[in-house]
Amino acid sequence: MSAVGQSTKFSTVFLPVLAWLVALVFFFPIFWMVLTSFKTDADAVKPEFLFMFTPTLENYMNMTDNYDYWRFAVNSVITTVFATVFTLFVGVPSAYAMAFNPGRHTKDILMWMLSTKMLPAAAVLYPMTFLTKNFLNLFDTHFLIILVLSLINLPIVIWMLFTYFKEIPKEIIEAAKMDGVSVWAEIKDIVLPLAWGGLASTALLCFIFCWNEAYWTVRLTTTDAATLSKLIEGNRAPEGLFFGRLSAVSTAAVGPIVVLGWFCQKQLVRGLTFGAVK
Repeated sequence: MSAVGQSTKFSTVFLPVLAWLVALVFFFPIFWMVLTSFKTDADAVKPEFLFMFTPTLENYMNMTDNYDYWRFAVNSVITTVFATVFTLFVGVPSAYAMAFNPGRHTKDILMWMLSTKMLPAAAVLYPMTFLTKNFLNLFDTHFLIILVLSLINLPIVIWMLFTYFKEIPKEIIEAAKMDGVSVWAEIKDIVLPLAWGGLASTALLCFIFCWNEAYWTVRLTTTDAATLSKLIEGNRAPEGLFFGRLSAVSTAAVGPIVVLGWFCQKQLVRGLTFGAVK
């Protein structure tokens, strides 16, 4: 068989099979979580009931009746939406300034912002908790969670938007300035429409990161501003984990974000590849 024939067979047979295998590996934990959510806590830990069991909605009914799922879900929506909006509100003008009016230390500032992501969260947990509880009186509030989520994701948002904005020809911005267009008009009428794909993907990723954040939302809340991460963390006891209830709550928590990512996958891929091919 010629080299061309072998290459064609590899691309038409083996690559799709490999892609399906990789997809199944990544999908299996989600499948197992959903499957376990329909088991009782007792059946979830019995090897004989791995696949053959009697499905039940007990965990989902218990989640809504006894665990006040909707209150946690509303808190997650509030903190995620407002944190995403606030992060973009700060990140868009910051990325614009660095992309179109760079200074001598712009790259250093970008690297410094990115380096903050390397800081272990546990290192600042105690001072954060101490300050918010004893001085600022912000512990277990929506404002605190929104602020923390925004600060956590701001470096990534600025970096992504900076990359997208750099792909816009500077001649367009210079022409707008010669016509007397204000800075906010440049951002609103020129930059954002031209980088709409990148902005959409950045907003989507920021939304996902905010929704999935567990470390800070668990440790900086108790009841009032507790999100779904706190509800998931609460499904444990000294005796161990309640795997059935834990799987049901986890399925209800990741379900909305999985559906959102599925419907927005084209926009996400388009935004992430913006400017990659000339």
